[in-house]
Amino acid sequence: MSGSLARPALILGLLSCLGPFAIDMYLPAMPVIGGDLGASPMVMQSTITAYFASFGIAQMFYGPWADQSGRKLPLYAGIAMFVLGTILCMTASSPTGLIAGRFVQGLGGAALGVVPRAIVRDMMTGAEATRMMSKIMLTFSISPMLAPLVGSALLVITGWRGIFAALLIASVVSLALLALAQPETLAKDNRRPFKMGFLLKGCGELLVDKTFMLLTFVGAFGFGSFFIFLASASYVYQQGFGLSSTQFSIAFAVNAMAFIGASQGASRATVRFGNMPVLIWASAGFALAAVGLLGLALLGMVNLWVCMAGLALANACLGLIVPATMVMALDDQGDKAGLASSLGGTLQMLAGGAMVVALGPWLGASATPMIAGIAFAATVTLVLTLLVPRNA
Repeated sequence: MSGSLARPALILGLLSCLGPFAIDMYLPAMPVIGGDLGASPMVMQSTITAYFASFGIAQMFYGPWADQSGRKLPLYAGIAMFVLGTILCMTASSPTGLIAGRFVQGLGGAALGVVPRAIVRDMMTGAEATRMMSKIMLTFSISPMLAPLVGSALLVITGWRGIFAALLIASVVSLALLALAQPETLAKDNRRPFKMGFLLKGCGELLVDKTFMLLTFVGAFGFGSFFIFLASASYVYQQGFGLSSTQFSIAFAVNAMAFIGASQGASRATVRFGNMPVLIWASAGFALAAVGLLGLALLGMVNLWVCMAGLALANACLGLIVPATMVMALDDQGDKAGLASSLGGTLQMLAGGAMVVALGPWLGASATPMIAGIAFAATVTLVLTLLVPRNA
């Protein structure tokens, strides 16, 4: 990537960190928060689902707004909403209050999920956009690698409420970064006034666009596997395998490094082989790794190290899938890029949240239900990938 693109990739990556930090810093504390508020593991998993559900729904609002007003105003509003949700979480005295705060956080975090993707589309398409997206992922890779460790440290030093205080500080930093370093990328001549008829018409066109929908749901089931991991990993690793919150954070970082490391290879791979071949082979590897790990789990052969290795391999393949699907789904959307990014993100988040809800009664300290859910998501990802037109 040229030096001129390194700066926007860094800025967009840092802005995009806020949403992942809201999840990753929180994970090591889930069992402790549940004990403090009297919430079961299933209720605590609802705090994850609430965040993703509101995140997904809100994207339908931010995308058209970003197409109408430019990219920066929705980002300002999203950060403000995130601040409100963080304060609600920090002061929560019941599981219901925490779930409500996480829901509001998701409403704000959605802006930082959808708008940066539209900014990338403003600047470039194709392999160059994949390279840009990979560089953005490299920047916010600090979240899954460092955020759980930071959350573990804050849990010991300040208690779990200190985690949300740190997120509040990060929100203020993001606001300053947006104001001072990120320029507007959507020219006034290219902005489209919001009209409900246009929204419905655009959604209708996208929903019958076979390539867009297949790529969206390839990403949806890929993300869904990661949502399942997020909702259950703290209990599997800490209560099932007996790790401390700090040890869990390190184990989590190993899986995250596999994902991020592979995503950085995605740009070179797609330039050399093309997006579609990379997507097919990565989906096949994802399914093979996840189903293989499930077979070992059913045979009673999964310990901590086998679980970590199998999930790292699966997540490495997922790291190739995600950047490719993000770019391929938007490549042909032109002036509907904001709406397409919103609709795609909404469908992906809702599908992922639905998978967590469906598995909720079985998710807990045992690794097998978690692995089974991931294997199912990986298998569907492969099937849908094989249905994507080869000229996509």
